[in-house]
Amino acid sequence: MHVYQRLRDLREDADLTQKQVAALLYMHLTQYRRYECGESELPMYLAIRLAELYDVSLDYIAGMTDSKRGLTQSSLGESETRLIEGFRQLDPVRQGRLLERLEMLRTAR
Repeated sequence: MHVYQRLRDLREDADLTQKQVAALLYMHLTQYRRYECGESELPMYLAIRLAELYDVSLDYIAGMTDSKRGLTQSSLGESETRLIEGFRQLDPVRQGRLLERLEMLRTAR
């Protein structure tokens, strides 16, 4: 999928008009239309702003993945994701204890 198609889909999913997005990006409507139609190449700084606007990854906007969260999401397995989520729910003291135990397990033979 081309970048310009992603931009259009994201805009339509957000129920925004081209004019509204152009205003949010502080640019002229004609220039935004050129990006969305593929007539002009989208600069990196605008891709970043659009990713922030739509809460998606740059990988998604670039068409490198169909996951709006990006390529890095798929690099973790289910158990790794559960570990991270559990770690984040702990207070800082318990996080420290867990890290100490992890180090003990790693060095134990």
